[in-house]
Amino acid sequence: MNLALTVLEIVAPVFLLAALGFGWVKMGFEYRIQFVTRLATTLAVPCLIFVALMQTEIAGGDLTRFSLAVIGANLALTVVFWVFVRTTGLNRRTYLPPLIFGNTGNLGLPLCIFAFGQAGLGYAVIFLSVTALWSFSYGIYLVAGRGSLGKVVREPMVWATILGALFLWRGWQTPVFLTNTLELIGQMAVPMMLITLGVAVARLTTGKLGQAIWLSAIKLAICFGLGWGIALAFDLDKVAFGVLVVQMCTPVAVTSYLLAERFGADSDAVAGMVMVSTLLAVGALPLVLALVL
Repeated sequence: MNLALTVLEIVAPVFLLAALGFGWVKMGFEYRIQFVTRLATTLAVPCLIFVALMQTEIAGGDLTRFSLAVIGANLALTVVFWVFVRTTGLNRRTYLPPLIFGNTGNLGLPLCIFAFGQAGLGYAVIFLSVTALWSFSYGIYLVAGRGSLGKVVREPMVWATILGALFLWRGWQTPVFLTNTLELIGQMAVPMMLITLGVAVARLTTGKLGQAIWLSAIKLAICFGLGWGIALAFDLDKVAFGVLVVQMCTPVAVTSYLLAERFGADSDAVAGMVMVSTLLAVGALPLVLALVL
C-alpha cells in the first residue's frame, strides 16, 4: 500500500500537468507551442542541466560508470531496432527514429526528479544530454539523409552539459546570485515541458493506430529489457539503476513526429506512435517505478 501511494505521488503531478496542456487545447485556448518549446530548449532546460550538474554530489566513479551505461544503452537500442526494422520490412526513415528515441526530456526528466530527487536529477540530465546529442546527429541523419553537426554545436543543451561537467570536474561554483537566477529559470522547465507534451498530443491526428499499438508495445518491452540488463551489467547503484530504466521506458518523443513532418517521412504513422506510446506510458511507467523504487 505504501509503495502504491509513493508511485501515485510521483506520477500524478506529471500526468496531471500533461492533462492540463491537453485540456487547454481542447477548450480552444491559444498555446504557441513553437515559442514555448524554444524558450524551454534554449533557456530553461539548459539552466536546469547546468545547475544540476554543477551541484550534483554523485561520486566521480559512479558518474563515469553511468555515462558509459547510457552510451551503451543508446547504441544497443540503435542496433536492436535497426535489426528489427530491417527484418520486418518497415521504412527505416519513418520508424527507426521513434523506436530509438524516447521522451527523456518532457516526461523522463520530471519523473526522475519526483522519484529520485536531486541525485536522480543529476543522472537524468546526463541521460537526456546523451540522447539529445545522438538525436541531433544520428537521428536527423536517419530522417533527412544527412548529418547535422552544425545543429549539435549550436544547441544550448550541449554547451550547458559541457560547462556543467567542467564545473563539476573542477569543483567550481557560480556566484550565489547567479546560481539562484539560473536555478529559478531552470524551475520553469519541468512544468513547461509537461504542459507542452499534453498540448502536442492533443494536436496530433492519425489514422494508423492499429500498427502504432503493437509497435509501441514492442518498443516498451525491448527498452525495459535492455535498460534492466544494461543497468545490471554496469552494476549501477539503486538511484542510477532506476533512472536508467525509467528513461529507457519513456514513450516516443514528439520531436520524432516534427522531424518526420519536416523531412517528408510518414508523419501520420509517427503521430500514431507518439499518441499510443504516451497513453501506454500512463499505465506502464507506474509499474516500472514500482519495480525500481
